[in-house]
Amino acid sequence: MAKINELFREMKEAGASDLHLATGFPPMLRLKGEMSRTKHEILTNQSLTEMLYEILSPEQQHHLEEHRDLDAAYELEGVARFRCNFFYQHRGISAVFRIIPTKILTIEDLKLPSVLYKIAEFRRGLVVVTGPTGSGKSTTLAAIVDQINKTREAHILTIEDPIEFVHPNIKCLISQREAGVHAHNFAEALRVATREDPDIILVGEMRDLETISLALTCASLGILVFGTLHTNSAAKTIDRIVDAFPSDQQNQVRSMLGDSVQAIIAQQLLRTKDGKGRCAVNEILLGSPALANMIREGKVSQIPSLIQGGASEGMQTMDSALMKAIREDRITPEAAYEKGNDKSLFAAMLTGREES
Repeated sequence: MAKINELFREMKEAGASDLHLATGFPPMLRLKGEMSRTKHEILTNQSLTEMLYEILSPEQQHHLEEHRDLDAAYELEGVARFRCNFFYQHRGISAVFRIIPTKILTIEDLKLPSVLYKIAEFRRGLVVVTGPTGSGKSTTLAAIVDQINKTREAHILTIEDPIEFVHPNIKCLISQREAGVHAHNFAEALRVATREDPDIILVGEMRDLETISLALTCASLGILVFGTLHTNSAAKTIDRIVDAFPSDQQNQVRSMLGDSVQAIIAQQLLRTKDGKGRCAVNEILLGSPALANMIREGKVSQIPSLIQGGASEGMQTMDSALMKAIREDRITPEAAYEKGNDKSLFAAMLTGREES
């Protein structure tokens, strides 16, 4: 049995989201968003290398030594799957492992906005889930895919690095491809995706110009495309996609994006008020002719007003979502103040004054 398996079991029993292994430190866990040292011995470069290489194939070891980092997945039967990142830093080898729940949580389990059920019914276009690293984007996407899988027949093609949630075939046929294993990279997998007759494509990360361009092309062909980006609002997501292209292509991209975008879900993960876990808070933007015109005309600054005006359709700004989470007693005003855009909305609550 691999020595690291003991740490994975300890991680699962503690309820940690991440395990950090670094030369010169004892193993560390991320518990409820905070880093915590374990009582294990300090790891040396040699002891950690031996521990990590036990779970790597010769090909993976070669990739790590050549490229100095490696993404992979690891499954410990009866415990969980783990998303793994191995890398070198100035002290030596290091690795971070994130636990992937064996059970795919539903939209209801995650207390996500009910409009996500509507988004799961879309048949075409682009849906982007965005947020910082560790904000639960993959978990939210898995919940949407799970909802589709339970409610209609379709071919869902996922392109991930690595494969995280393993979906069973319920009503849908689900083909899951891992970049670097089943295809050389995201772009290559997307380039041939239309030949695989998908109704829905999930792109684990729209990480470069070619991947973004191909995702937009697939969406414009009538395929429903889900993707992720590391931005923190709907408006910045539009800017990020457009700015990825050379300036002489941006007008055409705005037109394509205006026609294709169906929804943007911007997500942050906050500690719950009781301190026992974390919850997602979401900004929601839905596609419309008004949004398409704003994107084409480069009037992205007007998107927050559009979201505020679309509350009856399920749209919400991040600040209104944070305020709702406070009212539902899920998070503290302090947490909302830290993550909010308009600090004045939450400042009165911090000083004990009534909300105006």
